[in-house]
Amino acid sequence: MPFSSLGLIPSLVRAATKVGYTTPTAIQSGAIPAILRGSDLLGAAQTGSGKTAAFALPLLQAMLTPCGGPRQVRALVLVPTRELAAQVGEAIRALAKHLPVPLKIAVIFGGVSINPQMMDLRGGADIVVATPGRLLDLIDHNALKLSGVSMLVLDEADRLLDLGFSEEIGRILALTPAQRQTLFFSATFPEEVQALADTLLRAPVRVEVEAIPQEAPDIEQRAILVDAARRTMLLKHLILEQKWSRVLVFVATKYAAEHIADKLQRNGIKADPFHGEFSQGARSQVLADFKASRLQVLVATDVAARGIDIAQLPAVVNYDLPRSAVDYTHRIGRTGRAGERGVAVSFISADTEAHFRLIEKRQNVLLVRERIAGFEPVETASVRLVHEATDAVNGGVKGARKSKKDKLREAAALAQGEDKVAGEGE
Repeated sequence: MPFSSLGLIPSLVRAATKVGYTTPTAIQSGAIPAILRGSDLLGAAQTGSGKTAAFALPLLQAMLTPCGGPRQVRALVLVPTRELAAQVGEAIRALAKHLPVPLKIAVIFGGVSINPQMMDLRGGADIVVATPGRLLDLIDHNALKLSGVSMLVLDEADRLLDLGFSEEIGRILALTPAQRQTLFFSATFPEEVQALADTLLRAPVRVEVEAIPQEAPDIEQRAILVDAARRTMLLKHLILEQKWSRVLVFVATKYAAEHIADKLQRNGIKADPFHGEFSQGARSQVLADFKASRLQVLVATDVAARGIDIAQLPAVVNYDLPRSAVDYTHRIGRTGRAGERGVAVSFISADTEAHFRLIEKRQNVLLVRERIAGFEPVETASVRLVHEATDAVNGGVKGARKSKKDKLREAAALAQGEDKVAGEGE
């Protein structure tokens, strides 16, 4: 079925062809005719199914009808992250530049200065692609209004709610007209996502595309025992010994990212930190350097774990263990992509052994604990961690809590120790 059979005007069919769309995907074939009819739509589709074009093409067709009067926001696309905002905005602009009528498309997100975005919105915009928080900031600055929105798209709605945007979404919806066309896309439909869809949509057409089963990635998982204080030197040893062309190293904090990257640089290894306090420009530059192999090591917090595709990445290292088994999956999934083979190494200290056992349990794996010559651990678990284990699902603390009797025994032992020290001092 060609794009011309879906009801798109010739200029959009040509635009689709010029940007590389040849045959409509399942989500495009199901969604585009329904959207062109003016129906609300509920699209169940995974990332990579072609859903951006599924809403972008009919959205652009609707924008070709003049509205009369000053330019105002007629289409709003809400997305969960700045990376997705940039990606969706780029896709819409690529299609729009082939149209006979010029359209203004604004892409707005946080992490960068608000002033250039306010300047860009002067004179209005036809289409706005935005993350919820920055959109509300701009509305509060009177940089734009949503009273003229006739088409509203929620892209990756499950992630919007996962990231805690439910309150912001409610505020935004209250500013849009009640009479509008709403397009709702989500990869999963847990209870809260379905409830939001039920609230927003009126007699929607449901288009559901089953995820195509994929082969399990070829990732060798390794667990190496090492004392916490020797992890950086072990990391350097592995980079040199394994001759990794590039490696993504995950740490828990911004400070650790900067500190470890600096240590590696001092040891002659090209490394940079990557964390959430980087500006969008800095994030883009560091990622570009890493993808182009101008950097050998990227030391990152979990901001890099989701949604960033780095082709042919040979290795991932969990310098600090992730808080949850889900985060572990996302981290190691940065390697072994597109049929490539990869390795994921986790550093395990005496204090993190119990936590890693819980991750293994939820991953249904059991890894051999390796010892590297020259880096054999000597530390034992702290007293606190004998009684506690990290809950690898929720990220909290779970396990045996000290009873009141245990606490009294510890206090008595401590008091006896202090008396003994005092007596020796006399």
